[in-house]
Amino acid sequence: MTQITAPRGAVTIGEASRRTGVPVRTIRFYCDEGLLPAHRTGGGHRVFTGDALTRLTSIRRLRAVGLGLAAIAAVLTDEDATRGAVAAERVAVEAELQALAWRHAALLALEQTGDEDRTQVLARLAGVAERGAARDVLVGFWRRVLVAMPPGLFDEFVAMDIPVAPTAPSPGHVLAVAELAELARTPELGREISRQLWLSDRESIRDERALVAELAPAHTGAAQRVLAGSDPGPGPELDLFVAAHAAARGRRDTPSFRRRLAAEATGHYTVSRYWALTAAALGTPHTTGATQDWLHTALHRSLEPRDG
Repeated sequence: MTQITAPRGAVTIGEASRRTGVPVRTIRFYCDEGLLPAHRTGGGHRVFTGDALTRLTSIRRLRAVGLGLAAIAAVLTDEDATRGAVAAERVAVEAELQALAWRHAALLALEQTGDEDRTQVLARLAGVAERGAARDVLVGFWRRVLVAMPPGLFDEFVAMDIPVAPTAPSPGHVLAVAELAELARTPELGREISRQLWLSDRESIRDERALVAELAPAHTGAAQRVLAGSDPGPGPELDLFVAAHAAARGRRDTPSFRRRLAAEATGHYTVSRYWALTAAALGTPHTTGATQDWLHTALHRSLEPRDG
């Protein structure tokens, strides 16, 4: 602060408060933070010039629209920074609103739960209290299970099969992803999904990363059949699937080999529940789980006796 004896046109802090509508205590705070310049009289009292009052009014308006002190300091230094500061504050507010929307949906879900289930549901919701927590758990789970998957394929899998929190989630969506996260924390889900992925004789697979890459065309073809509503059965998609597994083990595609694969290509309640919840959270039945079920069913049907 600058000490002056008779500031021309300067007003006291009380008058500055009256003219701008900013409380005296707040004006002192702005001065202490370096946002607002002030002079001192010989008696040590703060006084403010017309320019300072204009600046104080700008600060009040910027605070009113939600800008923080750091953003306000940047704007006061460079008016061209206003657009960027406002945009940054908007993004921050949007994040806060989305977090609140998630909490609101979670509270609604708990409120709508019957007394007999409330303890279990509360435990699930506590595990995904923060928006995005469930997705972090699921990405981590699949990163461990699909450690052999090439990064590009893994990114595609995440984009297609792991739910993203919507801007305005419903209680049903929050409950679905909460249960997904709960399942992903159990050893059983990882064990059963791995069994269905590798099928028989995992120890005989020469290169798991190569096998996953070789399985991709089979899954792509089968996914197209699922989208078309085709019933599972023998065809080029299944042949690619079996050929990839056979080559990874140095084997040939024979009825005996198919039977060995089919013995492990069986369903499990936990896995089925996981993919059903994923479909509900994504809003589509077309998941990697549905494609895998299609291929496994086709494998079993390829071993059925044919008429004639």
